[in-house]
Amino acid sequence: MNCSISGEVPEEPVVSKKSGLLFEKRLIERHISDYGKCPITGEPLTLDDIVPIQTGKIVKPRPVQAASIPGMLGMFQIEWDGLMLSNFALEQQLHTARQELSHALYQHDAACRVIARLKKERDEAVALLAQAERQIPISVAAPNAVITAALSNGKRAAEEDEIGPDGKRIRPGISSNIISELSDCNAALSQLRKKRQIPPTLASIDAVEKYTQLNSYPLHRTNKPGILSLDIQYSKDIIATAGVDTNAVVFDRTSGQIVSTLNGHSKKVTSVKFVAEGELVVTGSADKTVRLWQGSENGNYDCRHILKDHTAEVQAVTVHATSNYFVTASLDSTWCFYEIASGLCLTQVEDTSGSSDGYTAAAFHPDGLILGTGTSGALVKIWDVKSQTNVARFDGHVGAVTAISFSENGYFLATAAQDGVKLWDLRKLKNFRTFTPYDENTPTQSVEFDHSGSYLALGGSDIRVYQVATVKTEWNCIKTFPDLSGTGKATSVKFGPDAKYIAVGSMDRNLRIFGLPEEDGSLES
Repeated sequence: MNCSISGEVPEEPVVSKKSGLLFEKRLIERHISDYGKCPITGEPLTLDDIVPIQTGKIVKPRPVQAASIPGMLGMFQIEWDGLMLSNFALEQQLHTARQELSHALYQHDAACRVIARLKKERDEAVALLAQAERQIPISVAAPNAVITAALSNGKRAAEEDEIGPDGKRIRPGISSNIISELSDCNAALSQLRKKRQIPPTLASIDAVEKYTQLNSYPLHRTNKPGILSLDIQYSKDIIATAGVDTNAVVFDRTSGQIVSTLNGHSKKVTSVKFVAEGELVVTGSADKTVRLWQGSENGNYDCRHILKDHTAEVQAVTVHATSNYFVTASLDSTWCFYEIASGLCLTQVEDTSGSSDGYTAAAFHPDGLILGTGTSGALVKIWDVKSQTNVARFDGHVGAVTAISFSENGYFLATAAQDGVKLWDLRKLKNFRTFTPYDENTPTQSVEFDHSGSYLALGGSDIRVYQVATVKTEWNCIKTFPDLSGTGKATSVKFGPDAKYIAVGSMDRNLRIFGLPEEDGSLES
């Protein structure tokens, strides 16, 4: 028997007392709850009017579509379509989950980058704050009023200088006591020079001819490569380099380690010099400032003075033989004479000839009473330091003078410019020899006598070493080193102690050392 509503065999059959019709229990109960009457006769009907029927286990007959092969194939097709639709939905869910995961990973990576950048900025800020805190106590603690006015900030000292009627600062000048100190130093060094002999430990010509590159040290940053100047402190065998990356680096050649990085300038560092035993370093920069750095017990160098007396790029720094004074030369057409102890500019000298050419190079004579300067207008000027007067001028160069070097013998001067190197006899004030190692488009960037006055090195598109001779005899080129930086610009050359090695800076970030391997080993041991 079939249910009167569904027409199928009921699983829980019930019968109506009023009509005697058979129903599926769940269907008739739902109908009664909704309508309260019999679905067939329409008579009122309640749940009490239906009586369950006890039957045996009912086996449902197979549906008609499952009774034939075509019907079964149709059922399978329907089930397969349902399975494919379900699989497609799952794939879509998987794709969406993958997209969400990828987006989450991207956000995580971006957050990590932001955190790293913020940490770097925080560390830089902490370093600048620490540097400022190191400078402040010096200016506060100086007992002397004059020193206090000049200490740690040259701009502060300059602002407190009196202004003259011509609108220029009134400098204290070079006192008679300082002139006496310079004269005494000159007399003592001149006497020693007369007794000077070539040291037996000096590298021989045969040794220099065998020099080759021993090491290359990447001291400066790659994004702003270039070493513009270098200096060597002989007793400690440490090297200072001035970089385009706004930093100066103090490097221990023996250990091959960086001692300290001097950061504080805002533009390229154009010149660097050691003072005395290397406890002080002076740097000049294109940011128009000069900084004096004091060595500390932990090996670092802290900025002790910031001097802001120039109005254009500072191109050269040179230290007096007393180690108590130094001179800076600038493109503002002035040179300044400073006292190291106070950082005070004692005098700022302009050329009264009316020339507007800025200074591009400067060097003290070994005896200290003569200053040589080179200008952007190809002139070489010789100054009497005591009177700050221009006592001689050498012309003949083409292009800006890039470097100046006095020989230890006291009467040879070498100058470099666009057209090469010229040698001058200071006794007769004339040029006696000219080297033109490169073509007219390749300037000579540097020139340097060794400490004994026996060798002369010059740098441009390569590095060449000459044997120093006399005015009348030939100066022979004994060694040529290729520019291994690949830039074609060897900007600075310096001989090591007893010319046992040669340090070279180029327009890449590497400091290169040339010498004999066995000599290098003996020095390092």
